Amino acid sequence: MPYEGEVNPQDRRGSAAARYLAEAAALKRFSRRGFFAGAGASGVLAADMLFTRQVQSQRRVNKILDVPDDFADAYYPDAGWFLFPGYKTSWEEAQWILNVLRGALNKRARLAAVGYSNVGLDINDVVIAVIEYVRARKLTKLFFYGHSFGGMVATQVAARLLEIHGVQVEFILLDSSPFNRTDVLDQSWFDGVVYLYEHGFRFPSALRGSYELGERVIHKNERSWRQILDQTLEQLSPIAPSSVLVQTESAYIYHFDGTRFAGKLGTAKMAFIGSPGDRTVRYQTAVASWASVFRDNMVSSGLQTVGAAPAHASPGWNPNIYRPIITELLDSNFPLPRGGGRVSVF
Repeated sequence: MPYEGEVNPQDRRGSAAARYLAEAAALKRFSRRGFFAGAGASGVLAADMLFTRQVQSQRRVNKILDVPDDFADAYYPDAGWFLFPGYKTSWEEAQWILNVLRGALNKRARLAAVGYSNVGLDINDVVIAVIEYVRARKLTKLFFYGHSFGGMVATQVAARLLEIHGVQVEFILLDSSPFNRTDVLDQSWFDGVVYLYEHGFRFPSALRGSYELGERVIHKNERSWRQILDQTLEQLSPIAPSSVLVQTESAYIYHFDGTRFAGKLGTAKMAFIGSPGDRTVRYQTAVASWASVFRDNMVSSGLQTVGAAPAHASPGWNPNIYRPIITELLDSNFPLPRGGGRVSVF
């Protein structure tokens, strides 16, 4: 006999049996199609998590990403282009930019992009990655392409290479690069990102995804709906820069002071290109500041990427606008030997 208040074992067994029968009946009603769909979704999710973990683990260090080009590799083995990617630009997009611009770049040097570490942006580590690459390949001529905020990074790296390693950069191309934080138009959000980062808050993916979509919809006049979708999905994919990297990039822009590197670039030539219609960086103040502070190095600041969409630093989307401008700059400042522009590997 059970004690008062205790459930009878027979009643417990009966209750369990009834529950199992109910679950069996529910399983019977569960269609085979539903089962396989659920199993397939689980498999995709597991594969995605594995892929994400693998991608992120491989991007915990800064890496110089080669973009092979038969012509440049054969004719300019001692010269190298380095693309310094812009804000939230993935390794893959950086390589894509070089690929679409190769016809304008490969007549002077080989092609490579700087892949920033997902652990966070650290200029000391970037300088080490670049100098190790330069020494390993015995490069003697360096050309820097600063894509958006990458122009800030390119300028500081060039100054550090000359100061610490005695390596002179030949050319720094600034593509829509802000000179300091006041050139960034979306100040309220930008200030908030830096404030949260410096107080230890890390953006969750859901919040970042909402911002990515909202930012592009607000600036719809700069993009097609296809570009909005593509760019938003890219930022939410496993290959996207980590939220920590994005926040450290924000902090870097926020604290960047270009005047610290004035007079420290040696004989490097600089050029600024961009669009007055830029809705991300204030073109007028940015180009004026770069031209004034680096007047001893600046060889061109009047070439504009008018007609590019988006208007801000978009060579990948608008190669037909960018390539002629870059070619004009390079032909004017680094002329090829007579007939050099017609050299063929065939």
